[in-house]
Amino acid sequence: MLHVRSIWNGAISFGLVSIPIKLVNATESHSISFRQIHTEDGGRIRYRKVCELEDREVTQAEIGKAYEDADGSVIPITDEDLAELPIPTTRTIEIVSFVPADRIDPLQMDAAYYLSANGVPAAKPYTLLREALKRSHKVAIAKFALRGRERLGMLRVVDDVIAMHGLLWPDEIRAPQGVAPDTDVTVRDKELDLADALMDTLGEVDLADLHDDYREAVEEMIAAKATGERPAEPAARASSAKVLDLMAALEKSVRDAKESRGEPTGEKADVRSLPSRTTPKASGGKKSTATAKKAAAKRTVPSASPSGRATASGAGAGSDSAKKSTRSTQPAKRAAKKTATAKSTAKKTPAKKAAPRKRSA
Repeated sequence: MLHVRSIWNGAISFGLVSIPIKLVNATESHSISFRQIHTEDGGRIRYRKVCELEDREVTQAEIGKAYEDADGSVIPITDEDLAELPIPTTRTIEIVSFVPADRIDPLQMDAAYYLSANGVPAAKPYTLLREALKRSHKVAIAKFALRGRERLGMLRVVDDVIAMHGLLWPDEIRAPQGVAPDTDVTVRDKELDLADALMDTLGEVDLADLHDDYREAVEEMIAAKATGERPAEPAARASSAKVLDLMAALEKSVRDAKESRGEPTGEKADVRSLPSRTTPKASGGKKSTATAKKAAAKRTVPSASPSGRATASGAGAGSDSAKKSTRSTQPAKRAAKKTATAKSTAKKTPAKKAAPRKRSA
């Protein structure tokens, strides 16, 4: 388990089973923080906590909580007041249901925590809940109180640890009204095919291979300035010009993606491997192809084969144009065949000999 300080101690309530646990942050921020300074002399700018009534700076020990009413009046609230609230989730993560993981909208996801078994007696019920979640392929929905408010949570298994994601309450998620384009747009099948080709070309990525380029550039810039060196020249930025031709932009994106992966590219994006999209309008394309083939057959000039039959290049033997051409040349062919037959018969037939006389008995 991570050797970090727990931020909350309590228990998981699983029916009549109680599992003592510690709550530990599961994430950490690696963002670079900056200080505010006085630009003239580099002095730090600090915030001081001052009491408005006494006009003096106060220490942290003198600061408490209060609720400001609509009329401006202040109602002091102590930690004891919050601890004595009559709610069962003050120190308990109360599981209320188990649901399939796909029932949780990612929009509800909030901070993530690890739940650590608190003590040896907690190991057995902790493992029981973990294995039950694994076998059911479900997540647990729970309620808990943290930092002065009751929250919603989702428990799931990560490796051999139970993790909890804070969830926003359903009424905290705004409806996406007025966000989508307010104009009717028609997307053609060819545009969708190119978008599919781009998605297939980009493929998948291992999230562990991704890193924060901006943070690395900031660190390099700080290191350069600290040593008095000149920061590196900024990388060339992609053009932000308005895209006028969506098809051209998609085709270029496919080519660029293939080049980055070392794949061969053509002048136009190849989308032949994509499954065809069957729509009522697609039948018109088949009809046009058949018409083009028929027109090509009519333009083809038949030629006589050695067997005397007419053939047409690029057209089927049963096409109408081929049949008409064959009928138009049949009289000449029959005459030539008749002459050739007569000559052949004349060569094969010997001259007639006189019949021998019969001898009388």
